[in-house]
Amino acid sequence: MDIAVIHGPNLNMLGKRDPKKYGTITLDQINDLIWKEAEKLGVSVNFFQSNHEGAIIDHLQSDQVRRSHGVVINPGALIRYAYSFRQALIDLNKPFVEIHMSDIHTTGVNKTINVLDDIPLRVDQICGLKEQSYIKGLQIVVNHIR
Repeated sequence: MDIAVIHGPNLNMLGKRDPKKYGTITLDQINDLIWKEAEKLGVSVNFFQSNHEGAIIDHLQSDQVRRSHGVVINPGALIRYAYSFRQALIDLNKPFVEIHMSDIHTTGVNKTINVLDDIPLRVDQICGLKEQSYIKGLQIVVNHIR
């Protein structure tokens, strides 16, 4: 089983930005944690990060992701306004878990709109567990697929 792990805008700055909200762990360290958990679960993972909605859409439409069995995605603020991103996830037609390191329901400018809320293939949404959000998201999507 292969799981695509996609990190959205600003996540390349982890370890340097707002440690109260995100901790001091870097994106590379998070990927290492995810890779170790994937080994325990007996699955493979591939990683992608971009600060650009179009690049994330291109990646979701790539053969690599289309061959994946599921997705763990931290879309960051794209959940508030990115309808093209939403459509790319719908078109992918794979189960996915939406994760956020912070509690998106209590932070940010817009706390009510989430363009992913009504997509049937969204298995779960994990928020506020910092880097453990990724681990829990991976476990949930793998168990769902199995």
